[in-house]
Amino acid sequence: MGPNMDDSRPIFMQIAERIEDDIIEGTIVEESQAPSTTQIAAFYRINPATAAKGVNLLVDEGILYKKRGIGMFVATGARNIAVNKRKTQFYEQYVVTMLREAQRLGITAEQLEELIRKGADNR
Repeated sequence: MGPNMDDSRPIFMQIAERIEDDIIEGTIVEESQAPSTTQIAAFYRINPATAAKGVNLLVDEGILYKKRGIGMFVATGARNIAVNKRKTQFYEQYVVTMLREAQRLGITAEQLEELIRKGADNR
């Protein structure tokens, strides 16, 4: 398996996330061509079908679109779609879990807010 892939999660999902990361960070801009499945497969040393599955996830989400005979391109508004998706995931994975644990420990909303501010100040 290629550069920095995580064995605990499906490769195609990691491919989609890496492309999303590039879009969010501005490395790949809207309406520009995305890497081809062949390029992705060669870079990560994976099966082209696996690369295609990751790319197709992004097509299904409206982040990428295909220009017949040319390749995949980043859709207008793709960055906003990707950021909103990540914010939802962040909320579900971290905030909800944190709130449940805070409730179990008897941490009030005010105390939790103070802890978050303290953490932000120490960054």
